[in-house]
Order: sequence, then C-alpha cells, then structure tokens
Amino acid sequence: MNYESAEKYLLEKPESAKDFPFGVDAAVFKVKSKVFAILINRGNEVYMNLKCDPYRAAALRDVYEAVIPGYHMNKLHWNSIILDGSIPLNEMKKMIDHSYALVVKGLKKVEKSALLLAYSEAEIFKEL
Repeated sequence: MNYESAEKYLLEKPESAKDFPFGVDAAVFKVKSKVFAILINRGNEVYMNLKCDPYRAAALRDVYEAVIPGYHMNKLHWNSIILDGSIPLNEMKKMIDHSYALVVKGLKKVEKSALLLAYSEAEIFKEL
C-alpha cells in the first residue's frame, strides 16, 4: 500500500473526513471529529498511524518490522505502519478497518447511532 492507495481507502470509510491540522505533511482522517488515522508523507518516508487494541498492537509489532509503536501517539493504543510494501494489502486494510471500528465504538451514543442509521453495521464494524 502506498500513500495514494491508503488515502483512497481511508476516505472510503463512512463519513470519513480529511484535515491538515498539523501541516501539509500529515493528513488526519476523522469520523465524527474523532481521529482514526494519520497519514504522514515526509519525502522518502511514508507512514500511517492507526488506533489498535493493545494486545493486537503488540502482536502486529512482533510479526511485521514495518509496524512500530505510534509516532507522537499513545504507544499502547496506536501503531505507526511504515508504508514500504512489506505488509500485504489485505492486512493493511484490516488494520485500517480495525482502527475505524474502534473509534466508532468509542463515539458518543448519538453519533454512533446516527452512523448506524445511515450505514450498515457490516460497513462500520467490518473488522471487529
């Protein structure tokens, strides 16, 4: 997965919005004003921060060299994934789906209900 394909997949998530609060290098992807991904492009280095269950985060770090503790994030709940092509596309999509679902799960009841009325549960909680 490269920057463009990651950005495309992140924006396909229901009600995903992209913003640049930290400058043009870091695209922040939110659902209902809550961050579920940050896509960072620093010249020759591209990586993505994703929310993750702590046990799963540790397991992914053990399996993939390109998965490291979240850069400038809570390292227990966030991973940084170096987009170097070493992680299979299907696994990358699962990580994005997991991050999105975790963030939606933690939304206020009214916000979560609005999403579930507009979209199917399968679209929202694809990976959990």
